[in-house]
Amino acid sequence: MSLLTLTRGQLSYGHVALLDQADFSLENGERVGLIGRNGTGKSSLLKILVGESALDGGELTQQSGLTRAVVPQEPRFEPGLSVYEAVASGLPAAQHLAEYNRLADSLADPDTDHAAATERMHLLQLQLDAGNGWAAGARIDAVLGRLGLDANAKVDALSGGGLKRVALGRALVREPDVLFLDEPTNHLDIASIRWLEDLLIEYRGSVVLITHDRAFLDRVCTRIVELDRSQLRSYPGNFATYQTRKAEELVAEQLANARFDKLLAQEEVWIRKGVEARRTRSVGRVARLKAMREEYAQRRNQQGAAKMEVGQAERSGKLVAELGGVSKSYGARKIVDNFSCTVLRGARIGLIGPNGAGKTSLLKLILGELAPDAGVVRQGSLLQVAYFDQMRAKLDLDLSLADTISPGSEWIEINGKRKHVASYLGDFLFPPQRARSPVSSLSGGERSRLLLARLFAKPANVLVLDEPTNDLDIETLELLEELLQEFTGTVFLVSHDRVFIDSVVTSVIASEGEGRWREHIGGYSDWEQWVRTSAEPAKPAQAAAQPKAASPANAASAVGKVQPKGASLSNKEKRELEGLPEHIAALEAEQARIAAELADGQIYIDEAERAAALAERHNAIDEELLTAMGRWEALEAKAQG
Repeated sequence: MSLLTLTRGQLSYGHVALLDQADFSLENGERVGLIGRNGTGKSSLLKILVGESALDGGELTQQSGLTRAVVPQEPRFEPGLSVYEAVASGLPAAQHLAEYNRLADSLADPDTDHAAATERMHLLQLQLDAGNGWAAGARIDAVLGRLGLDANAKVDALSGGGLKRVALGRALVREPDVLFLDEPTNHLDIASIRWLEDLLIEYRGSVVLITHDRAFLDRVCTRIVELDRSQLRSYPGNFATYQTRKAEELVAEQLANARFDKLLAQEEVWIRKGVEARRTRSVGRVARLKAMREEYAQRRNQQGAAKMEVGQAERSGKLVAELGGVSKSYGARKIVDNFSCTVLRGARIGLIGPNGAGKTSLLKLILGELAPDAGVVRQGSLLQVAYFDQMRAKLDLDLSLADTISPGSEWIEINGKRKHVASYLGDFLFPPQRARSPVSSLSGGERSRLLLARLFAKPANVLVLDEPTNDLDIETLELLEELLQEFTGTVFLVSHDRVFIDSVVTSVIASEGEGRWREHIGGYSDWEQWVRTSAEPAKPAQAAAQPKAASPANAASAVGKVQPKGASLSNKEKRELEGLPEHIAALEAEQARIAAELADGQIYIDEAERAAALAERHNAIDEELLTAMGRWEALEAKAQG
């Protein structure tokens, strides 16, 4: 028998149907990922399954004695509670045990009403016996240890990730048959997300979770359930399996709709024939046409994707930022310790590290918004920076959506094209009638989408995205990935979404603890592989084969010796280094000549093919210059030891 069964579920929000004759069942031991577009009703469905909300129609049945617990998207606790008290609040038996112990202690006080206290203790004892409540304290201690929580800490002082752990502890201490989680990865760093994945994989009960973290869904879930156009569609397997089957379904649905539309068009032509054809009309055929019209009217076509376009500013200089030996501390805590790097135009850099490591501070140092305690920071020229704020704090909740995008005007300009603000909002899936709605009326996912709309409306050549994936649905995430891949400027990304990092960045700057940061080529998976490889002990045979100069100790002693500058370069590299300045100058001169030739618009009329070839070469030189300058910097650094 299923633990939970939803049959022909009906739920509406105003005139919008969130569930329409929807069916769902949950089996023992399943881990179900509930996905769907923002605003489709996933959280509303979760509340129904938890028992916090009621259906408008249909039936929800559950197995007798089923226990449920939920970890909400934004956990809330009473002010002043300790972590122990907050976790214990999820277990009624813990409250009974605490009261029993208080009453037992009070019997030593002569002023206590012993009869009343003894009677109350007897009732509590019966309750504790019935529910094995005597072990409540041990269960709480075990959960606290498993989650790495400090029992005496105050919940008021915890970060968002810490509050998520406490909420998870409050749910787990009940040992529920079904555990519900709403956006469990929000506010968690990558290490905490991996820890949560392991915990849920080992969990003996059933799990229903809402998340847009594709790596999390792929590793944890045994079934994906999609809420799409008021229906629940089930896909056994993980997220990768769902993607394959969903793509096949969409192709089949498009073909079926095309055949239906063609037949409907033919029938509409037939019904409108002249008087001479009317006598041949079949009553049955007319009835079928009416039914087809009704089916067409009720068809819920898949909602279109957002149409994002970045407002491109004038290109920045080739150098975006250069840091040399930069350090920054807050009191005794070192955030950045002697870090150096060079950021060139077109780089897409991801910052990786645990919560509190200083990713935002390092980003501010790179952009010149924060002064270093030591070292030198040099910014490039013509930088136009646009920010995506992690806390969404830069949105004025009282403003309308239109005024948020274009204050005081109904028009905006994107890459030289004038567009009405309502049409622009429509590109981000906001219907025209909502253009004058206040920001406060939006859900978390919709606010993220609005912030992206405002971000991309401003001309920029440097994008700073601080946790952009929170609250965005999967389709919007995939579109944002494509957009950032095509963006010709520079991107700085702070995110804990591993798939998103891999899809967007070309290099990462990762925290190694105690203010140390290291730059790595590639995305998150490349960095993770490097970490695993570095952590693996060398095999004896391999270690023996390594020359002594490769060991850290020997390398350190070698550095201490007097060596000629550039001794670490091979002869070939020395020649390459000597020729790079001349090569770069030649590329820049060629690019300038092409730019001057293309500046005369007549070439596009008289020699269209040549103009296209020159424009292509102009763009190719950009890439060659970036590669050459990066190589120059690498060889210079190697030459200097």
